[in-house]
Amino acid sequence: MSIDRNAISLAELNRRLGYAISTAPGLNGVWVTAETSDVRTSGGHCYMELIQKDPDSGAPLAKSRAVIWASSFARMGAAFYAATGTRLRSDMKIMAQVSVNYHAVYGLTLVITDIDPDYTVGDLARRRNRIIAQLQADGVYDLNRSLEFSPTPCRIAIISAARAAGYGDFVKHLHLNPYMLRFDTELFAATLQGERTSASIIAALEAIMERVDDFDCVVIIRGGGAVSDLASFDDYELAYNVAQFPLPVIVGIGHERDTTVLDYVAHTRVKTPTAAAEVLIGLMADALGTLKGVGAEIMRTVTARISGQREQLAYYQGNLPALARNVITRNRAKVGTQTAQSIATAARQILVRRRDRLNALGEILEALSPESTLRRGYSITRVNGHAVTDGDTIADGTVITTTFAKGREVKSKTMTINGNKG
Repeated sequence: MSIDRNAISLAELNRRLGYAISTAPGLNGVWVTAETSDVRTSGGHCYMELIQKDPDSGAPLAKSRAVIWASSFARMGAAFYAATGTRLRSDMKIMAQVSVNYHAVYGLTLVITDIDPDYTVGDLARRRNRIIAQLQADGVYDLNRSLEFSPTPCRIAIISAARAAGYGDFVKHLHLNPYMLRFDTELFAATLQGERTSASIIAALEAIMERVDDFDCVVIIRGGGAVSDLASFDDYELAYNVAQFPLPVIVGIGHERDTTVLDYVAHTRVKTPTAAAEVLIGLMADALGTLKGVGAEIMRTVTARISGQREQLAYYQGNLPALARNVITRNRAKVGTQTAQSIATAARQILVRRRDRLNALGEILEALSPESTLRRGYSITRVNGHAVTDGDTIADGTVITTTFAKGREVKSKTMTINGNKG
């Protein structure tokens, strides 16, 4: 016995389902609360999943695809960012106005037509806003960003997990830079996932602080990781330590769409560890370019100075003979005028000195002359014109002449009387 079945096609069934959903009361313009997941953009549209989780176990209780069409996303996204300070992304709790759309091929989709920015965007966003406000009130929010990099930031303290792929990528990219610049890196191992993240990074910062003069900057890097792990970086104590650290801090712990409090307070925020290496390579390359420019300027200055000195030397070489002749001529004329006067003066002075000396010698000779001796009451006995000083040297019968101060000379012969000459 055949059964009369009035069968319809699947397309017709889905069409009827779509019509029923679109006309059913309470399915259009409904405000719902949910948590976002797998948020992504394509062609100006924003796609995501909305999830409701069990508050105790965290297991999904409901899940649905959702979309914000491009015609609305620019406006809604800007309003959401202005109110919350963050972009719409995964792991946020939102309150959204939705309309249920059912497509015969793609199934059920919730079309988001509005988002209430006053509703909490999840524990992370609320916590972040409170932390940022507290850091601003404490006066440390902008401290690290106000620091200046060393002209040659080549001594790098790295905070990362020792075996993290991001750490390896950073070090490799840094040391294999195309400029062959040298960097000195030292790892301060830390945990960058889970509940110990904040305390571990703070401990690493304290270790760096003990040797702060050995480094030019600090790099905090993490490669990949779940978006939910970023909650560890929305921590007041960690942000406070980074904000007031005396060296510039570069943070590369997420991707372009992931932002944490640490990104706000750090000196420089980049997307990836490799991008952090690029920042340092760029700074060192700039310093190298400046050094090369200074060297080239020094070379130009020295070359110009040497060229000028050579020209001046050539000028002197060409004019030196004539200058020398002129100097000789002038000095010769000067000497000719001065020499005659100098010679006459010198001659007179010499003559005066010689005359004074002769007069002194004459006085001495006069005092020692025989005439002076005779005038003092002595006589002089001579033999053959020679004065006799020793009578024993004269033989008997020798004729001697005796001269007195006054009167005539007396001649006599010597003879021995009682053993004495006389």
